Amino acid sequence: MNFFKKVLDFYIQSSIHVAFAVYSLVRMTDHMFHIPYDKPVAYFAFFGTIVGYNFVKYEALARTGKAQMRKELKIISVLSFLSLLAVGFYFFQLQRITKIVSVAFLILTLLYTLPFFPNRKNARNWAGLKIYIVALCWVGVTVVLPVLNAEITITSDFYLKCIQRFILIFVLILIFEIIDLANDDPHLQTVPQQIGVKRTKILGMLLLIPFYFLEFLKTDFDQKQLIVNLILVSIISLFLLFANEKRSKYYTSFWVESVPILWWLLLLFIK
Repeated sequence: MNFFKKVLDFYIQSSIHVAFAVYSLVRMTDHMFHIPYDKPVAYFAFFGTIVGYNFVKYEALARTGKAQMRKELKIISVLSFLSLLAVGFYFFQLQRITKIVSVAFLILTLLYTLPFFPNRKNARNWAGLKIYIVALCWVGVTVVLPVLNAEITITSDFYLKCIQRFILIFVLILIFEIIDLANDDPHLQTVPQQIGVKRTKILGMLLLIPFYFLEFLKTDFDQKQLIVNLILVSIISLFLLFANEKRSKYYTSFWVESVPILWWLLLLFIK
C-alpha cells in the first residue's frame, strides 16, 4: 500500500496526471470538430503540460535554492528534461500559425511564473488574476492549437467551444480554490476569498448552466454529446457541493483533475 501511494504521489507531483487531462481535452476537440487524430498536437500538449506545470511548481524553489534535490525531485527533473526534448520534436511538426500561437501561450506561462517587472510579483500573485490566466492557457492549448493546426475554417462553433471550455476550466479551478482557501495568501484575492465558499459554489453551479446549454447553439448538433455533458455537469456539481478546506489533497490533485479524462472516456464509451 505504501508503494502504491508513492507511485500515485509521483504520478501527481510530476504532472503526468494533469498532462493526461490536457491530452483528453485535445482529443475532445478533435471529436467536436471532426479532426483526424493529430499526433503532433496531442503529444505537444501532453509533454508541454509536464514541462509547463513542473516549471511553475518547482522553478521558484530551484531559483532561490530552497529546494533540496530529493530523489523524487531529481526524477521529476529528468522527466521534465525528456519532456522538453519531446516538446521540441513535436513543435517542429506543427503548422507555422500553430507554432506562433503556441509561443504566445509560452510567453503567457512565463509571465505567470517569473517576476519580469522590477519590484513586482509574477502574474500568479496578481490579485484575482490567476484563475483567468490558467483558464485562458487551457483554452489555448486544448481548443485553439488543435483547430489551427488542422487548418479548418473558423466558425461560430469555434468561439462557442472556447467559451464552453473556459467555463469548464474556470469551474474546476473554483474547486481548487475552495480546497486551498486555508493555505492561500489573502492577497491573492481568489474567488472564495472575495465572496466566500457558499457563494463560490453557487457561482460554479450557475456557470455550469451556460456550459451545458451552449451545446444547443452548435450548428453541428450532437445528441450523444448532450448526454455526456449532462453526466459531466452532474459529476462536477457533486465535486463542488462536497468541496471544503478539510478535503484531502487527492480530492483536487487526482479526482477533480480526472474530470477531463472521464469526459473523454465517457464519449468513447457512448460512441
